[in-house]
Amino acid sequence: MQEVKIAIRELACRRGDRLLFRGLSMDLNAGQAVQVAGGNGIGKSSLLRIVAGLAPAFAGTVERAGAIGLVDERPALDPTRSLGDALAFWQAIDGTAPDEARAALERLGLADLTDVPVRYLSTGQKKRAALARLIGQNAPLWLLDEPLNGLDVHAVALTETIVREHCAGGGIALVASHQPFALPGLRSLALADYAA
Repeated sequence: MQEVKIAIRELACRRGDRLLFRGLSMDLNAGQAVQVAGGNGIGKSSLLRIVAGLAPAFAGTVERAGAIGLVDERPALDPTRSLGDALAFWQAIDGTAPDEARAALERLGLADLTDVPVRYLSTGQKKRAALARLIGQNAPLWLLDEPLNGLDVHAVALTETIVREHCAGGGIALVASHQPFALPGLRSLALADYAA
């Protein structure tokens, strides 16, 4: 079985002339989840982007073992295409089996929306569509930036269940969220503890 981990050592993040946090070290192994907490502008999204390899660290290192799936405020779905076509684009790249893709759409309440252009979807529908794409990636490392924003109570519970199942299957979840996230064994990381 392939090793799955995220190892962060003495990480520091700088945005412009401002050092947001420093000295952050953390290990996540298969089956673990951490919720990153803190106020607006403290660096939660920046931390996830650094871990994903999309932004440079000011100092320190991030070691990853396993493919990464990121869900943030940009769902990475072409707004001009129908939901079905937009997801099919990624499914072809990710090698998602058609039955797995259909099952994710049905579970997330999107099966009847596949002919609707992405730009016409509500915030919650776009968030669920991004989760459908994430499930299809089969990536063991999930980075979730405010995954509950725009979701109703039912969709919040479903998202928490999907993340719980991912971790129970040996995946890792790093969740940045202002909202409480119900997940057994979820550790909390207060980013304010590392403020520069």
